[in-house]
Amino acid sequence: MIVWINGAFGAGKSSTARELIDLIPNSTLFDPELIGAGMRHLLPAKRLAEVGDYQDLPIWRRLVVDTAAALLAEVGGVLVAPMTVLRQDYRDEIFGGLASRRIAVRHVLLAPDETILRERIAARDEFPDDPEVSERCRQWAYGNIERYRAALGWLTGDAHVIDNSRIDTRAAARAVAEAVRTGAAAASDIVQTPEPTAETVAAGVLLFDEHDSVLLVDPTYKPGWEFPGGVVERGEPPARAGMREVTEELGIELADVPRLLVVDWEPPKPPGFGGLRLLFDGGRLPGGDAGRVLLPGSELRGWKFADEEEAAELLPPARYERLRWALRARERGTVLNLEAGVPVGCR
Repeated sequence: MIVWINGAFGAGKSSTARELIDLIPNSTLFDPELIGAGMRHLLPAKRLAEVGDYQDLPIWRRLVVDTAAALLAEVGGVLVAPMTVLRQDYRDEIFGGLASRRIAVRHVLLAPDETILRERIAARDEFPDDPEVSERCRQWAYGNIERYRAALGWLTGDAHVIDNSRIDTRAAARAVAEAVRTGAAAASDIVQTPEPTAETVAAGVLLFDEHDSVLLVDPTYKPGWEFPGGVVERGEPPARAGMREVTEELGIELADVPRLLVVDWEPPKPPGFGGLRLLFDGGRLPGGDAGRVLLPGSELRGWKFADEEEAAELLPPARYERLRWALRARERGTVLNLEAGVPVGCR
């Protein structure tokens, strides 16, 4: 299990975490910020210059998950992770990756009043021997208050909130420990199937509105928008797998087996194994069905109908190429065979 302590920069996460490991038996401090610091030694300067925050690096988010899993395998028990995460998609990606490894996450938010938060930031002196660096750290914390304020909508809905405005660090740690003990800080409901250990077959279903815009969904457990669908289970026909996923994800039952549009071979790209990606034509949704889309909150954050141009902005490049050719196949009434998004053997 991981107790993830979130909050604004300066909210008291690290000091609370250090107290907390004395209150939760068999617990270990796990600071994801150390992984960010390691990026400066692992990545070329050019790559680092492309981002303003190491959290924007996919390798950081992946290493947080991998390191946490490795650390738990080594020491067991509970990890206490003090780390500010203000982007919901990054939270989803990290917690989803942990869920795929069967690691439960208890998400706690330390939320002092903003006046108190600013006072604490002003009093911080992280580098006593270097006042200039300490001041830069303070300005960084001040500059992220607005981002924190903007994230409070999803943070307060997802995490167990502890107002530590008028309590000291020890009392805040006791409040966290009690919330974990009683279950008030419940395990995150983000779910994800275990990561594949070999090539997979996945089936997606394209659903259209009356304007021929395609339905896209925003999964909580991985970055980027996607088509309704998922991995084909052992012994399951791919088209039926797509129908099953549409029902599970959207609450819509398709009356007819959808028609195949595209077969795309996705090459292995570590850490992924690749495999076959199939897209089917689920047809136009009646207006009433489009208004009754149901989303399981643990898997999908949102949905929308998008035309091809909008889809190019939402989908990762490989998925967009798959969609682009699927739309051409739909127009022509044919099936296209792709390798890494490029048609082959087609005339």
